[in-house]
Amino acid sequence: MELLLLDYPFTFLFIAFLVLYQVKPAFRYFCKMTFYKLWLFTLSILVILVSIPRGRSADNVKFLRMSLLPLKYIFGLKIVVKGKENLRTKKPFVLVLNHQTSLDIMVMMEILPNRCVPIAKREILYMGPFGLACWLSGLIFIDRKKKEESIAILTEVAHSLHKENLCVLIFPEGTRNHGGSMLPFKRGAFQLAVKAQVPIIPVVISSYYSFYNQKEKRFTTGKSIIQIMPEVQTIGLGPADVPKLTEQVRDSMLTTYQRISGLTNGASH
Repeated sequence: MELLLLDYPFTFLFIAFLVLYQVKPAFRYFCKMTFYKLWLFTLSILVILVSIPRGRSADNVKFLRMSLLPLKYIFGLKIVVKGKENLRTKKPFVLVLNHQTSLDIMVMMEILPNRCVPIAKREILYMGPFGLACWLSGLIFIDRKKKEESIAILTEVAHSLHKENLCVLIFPEGTRNHGGSMLPFKRGAFQLAVKAQVPIIPVVISSYYSFYNQKEKRFTTGKSIIQIMPEVQTIGLGPADVPKLTEQVRDSMLTTYQRISGLTNGASH
């Protein structure tokens, strides 16, 4: 053992790494999450290089998507998409997704349409190369602490949807939810859809619990189901209809989440 350590220190360290990776779930979790962040950082540089000649544009989203798609193979994740036909529209719409962890960035790329711009918290803009890659891809950043400014930005986006033939993606929970259910929905996405008179397409990602849990420091191989639900029309609706619309969409998404996650009676992990 001493001879191996003295004469072949790198070999020893590599073997120790492999042993720890196999027998220590927490160490494997740390390695995978570190790799995930490094991948985002490194591949974002490539996205920046190919996007700069075009400038800031929603067309650059495809480069961001391409940079993240290989991760599912590296992590051994099988992503099953159901209801793909519900995204076969060339008209503007608002895509709403449930928000669980940072892995959502990787998983949502499986269904992100061309010229679909996510709306994200402003903090992402300052995440080095990843933030710059997102900005060049046309992501819309809002400061959740500045409500009036956020409303003004969403109003501007509503006017741009038809004009620029865009769709937007929003996490209506507003923040990550590790609780195995769904947080109450904020109304911004629904106010935007009503103001622009475009449909809402709910998308539900099943629970990651079978292969990922931040609290337990567990990240294994596994399967994730993405259910794309039929569009919800907003034509003819006004501001007074937004609260009911918000709850209606949340209830249908929560029911779908419980079904595709194998949960019953609202049980959570």
